[in-house]
Amino acid sequence: MRLDIIAALPRFFDSVFDNAIYRRSVQAGLIQVNVHDLRDYGIGTYRQIDDYAYGGSAGMVLMAQPLSQCIESLKAQVSYDEIIYLTPDGSVFNQTEANRLSLQQNLLLICGHYKGIDHRIRDHYVTREISIGDYVLSGGELAAAVLTDAILRLIPGIMGDESSALSDSHQDSLLSPPVYTRPADFNGMKVPDVLLSGNDKLIREWQHEQAIERTRARRPDLWENWKDG
Repeated sequence: MRLDIIAALPRFFDSVFDNAIYRRSVQAGLIQVNVHDLRDYGIGTYRQIDDYAYGGSAGMVLMAQPLSQCIESLKAQVSYDEIIYLTPDGSVFNQTEANRLSLQQNLLLICGHYKGIDHRIRDHYVTREISIGDYVLSGGELAAAVLTDAILRLIPGIMGDESSALSDSHQDSLLSPPVYTRPADFNGMKVPDVLLSGNDKLIREWQHEQAIERTRARRPDLWENWKDG
């Protein structure tokens, strides 16, 4: 997969992609991640990328021209499956969407900043608008990092144990069951006997029952969807 990110604060991603898992994945050719500094396409001596909003609204807006030039430059090199804008008024991101996007070959993410981006960019270029939750961040860089991590970890070869991602919460619309490790007895608190039994069938049944019960108790909205599905 190739992933391009347009950001007003590109250095934000230095620590994100310095993670050993992603660094090895890039070296192995599993993923290609490119972060593009929007100011490289800024206007004038000071490389301006933002301006006041028409209509007197408070706050600054990322301008259409720098964004358009950056996007057009990238589109001349790559055919994108999706051009995604990270915005609080987008559709809320979930595991189903992460699974879908992980199957794509080329993704372009646009990080909003300040009061957002000139709406003409959204109308003309953006194919998908995504929010990571019903709250507002200072910029889309953090949201893009969350989206990127959720997607890339699903690509075969990136995780050390590929089956691990398949048992995560939300992967099958249920929360994960409890997990334990050694010692089997910690200060009198014992690991459930079934997990020590060696009986794979009983263990899987117990884990499934626990996942259902935890989802029903903690996330009744998910449980209702799972039950009806």
